[in-house]
Amino acid sequence: MGRVTTEESLRPQSLMLTFLGDQVLGRDVCVYSGSVIDVFGRVGVGEQATRSTLTRMVNRGLLRRQREGRRMYFGLTEHSAAVLRDGERRIWQTGAVNRHWDGTWTLLGFSLPESWQRQRHDLRSKLTWNGFGPLFNGLWIAPGQVDVSELVAELGLSAHVKVFRAHADAGMDIGAMIEETWELSELAERYEAFVRRWQPWETDLPDADGALGLRLLLQAEWLRIIRRDPRLPVKHLPDDWPAEQAEKTFRRVHERLTPPALDASERLLDLVPVRADQA
Repeated sequence: MGRVTTEESLRPQSLMLTFLGDQVLGRDVCVYSGSVIDVFGRVGVGEQATRSTLTRMVNRGLLRRQREGRRMYFGLTEHSAAVLRDGERRIWQTGAVNRHWDGTWTLLGFSLPESWQRQRHDLRSKLTWNGFGPLFNGLWIAPGQVDVSELVAELGLSAHVKVFRAHADAGMDIGAMIEETWELSELAERYEAFVRRWQPWETDLPDADGALGLRLLLQAEWLRIIRRDPRLPVKHLPDDWPAEQAEKTFRRVHERLTPPALDASERLLDLVPVRADQA
């Protein structure tokens, strides 16, 4: 098998969070910057880009520094740990296929002044990220019960947004509504591309050092896809919906890569305990 490197659309910050979630989350340790540079170099990210990413994430409150002698180590902040725990739940508990939908929808209506173009853009972006689609111009919908109170408050739009829980009328064609509201073909292509890219690794296996970087890419790419998936109820999606196949591919490749990746991390990563005076 040839070397698998990061896709251009996969940002170094996403890789960094995935790496730290895999190696640091829940362990009360920090990792040496040189170890991060080594691992990232194995997936095609250069030293300067890695160092810049570490610095930006410290400045954004996503990472903390801890000096040990002449070496600098990096650990998680409360904010980044919360983001990573949410990602863990999304991958291992929530999953990519929504088989247990109770028929509930969250409806969000908003009315903003015409001059508030930036606020309108920010709200739509946040809604899309949280699984909503535009039912009508100022009315967005998401499957299940979605808590948007923090999202709306963060944007300062609480006075301009109304949120309801609803069920569709018995005569409603939910499948047609879904096709009109969300870009299903684009979402399906992401899953199909993931399978094409990773299915060969279900039968092949890199060496231990290669497995560490490969598993990092696998997890980062999978999380990027499922975070963009609104988790629409599978019974209202096309019969050949590719999310289940993609999830099986992810789990099988992850299982194969994990033993050699753990072996490599034991040998390659320099970790130190979090110090109370710098936590």
